[in-house]
Amino acid sequence: MNFDFSEDEKLVQEQTARYLTDKCGTDAVRAVLEGNEAYSSDVWQGLADMGLMGTALPEAYGGVEAGYLTLCLVAQELGRAVAPVPFSSSIYLAAEALRMFGSETQKELWLPKLATGEVVGTVAVTEGLIEAAADNLQTTVSGGAVSGRKLAVADGGIADLAVVLARGDQGVDMVLVELSGSGVSRHAVETVDPTRDTATIVFDGASSEMLGEPGAGWTQLDRLYDRAAVLFAFEQIGGAQAALDMAVGYANERFAFGRAIGSFQGLKHMMADMYVALKLAESNCYYAAWALASDSPELPLAAATARVSAIQAYQLCSRDNIQVHGGMGFTWEFDCHLYYRRSNYQTLQLGGLSVWENKLIDALAAAA
Repeated sequence: MNFDFSEDEKLVQEQTARYLTDKCGTDAVRAVLEGNEAYSSDVWQGLADMGLMGTALPEAYGGVEAGYLTLCLVAQELGRAVAPVPFSSSIYLAAEALRMFGSETQKELWLPKLATGEVVGTVAVTEGLIEAAADNLQTTVSGGAVSGRKLAVADGGIADLAVVLARGDQGVDMVLVELSGSGVSRHAVETVDPTRDTATIVFDGASSEMLGEPGAGWTQLDRLYDRAAVLFAFEQIGGAQAALDMAVGYANERFAFGRAIGSFQGLKHMMADMYVALKLAESNCYYAAWALASDSPELPLAAATARVSAIQAYQLCSRDNIQVHGGMGFTWEFDCHLYYRRSNYQTLQLGGLSVWENKLIDALAAAA
């Protein structure tokens, strides 16, 4: 397959990169990391003003309708900047769930607000240390009232709207819950990456609306995750590229024994391994971007391939970036830990690495 992004798509990527370089530097990231803000509202507003939240949403619902290929490149730049904003939860997940499964009324009400950043959305699935599955959900929904507890919800403390998986009368349902309503309480959760707001959400008879078909919630979640996984993978390769660039830059500037440390064989091999892992992930992401944009039947296989390779590349590059920096890499003052934190946080979103490895095995078996 001969695939590349168009000039228009690359232009949006360049504009996004320029904006994030100007407005989402280390100071903005560290302001959230150090607890001064839950997320960067200034960066969030700027992304909204540029229309980036509505990149793949239809114009009829307030979007720009520039397509998923453009959104993939936007995601890559957000990852490169370690942007401390709820973009993935709100756009890759909540907005996409509404676009795919929402009624006309639900789309008209919520998608324009998500596209402008007025409303922040999220998805609440996890309930315990055991991986969530259709047969072990404890959260229930009956007569539109949701009760249960969802753990470690990404952007759960700042979200206005949640897509919740709950057990209903006909099986697993996907429902919408306004988090400002009665019967909802939230508790902050400390994680490896404080630049991403995380919370436990407790529902006690909270009012909800059905999203999609009754009993089809788990199937809908699988479809949603396949699409979101591609965008997460692009964020991850953006972060991996930034970590590699940081390592190479430091190796060229830092001298020991009269020469740049980048000339030492051990570091050369380390950075070569980082580069190879990144390029493998990048090629898999390109395949997945094509599958997502064309709504190909190959999407489950492409998404799992991209997700697994992007997780591995980001973890390797962020970890070895610290090693290249030596003792300085472990300090608060250096930025290496920003990428290491984000790589580990994103690994656990949508299910961990082993979940996606199993999905890849299943997709390969189905393809064969």
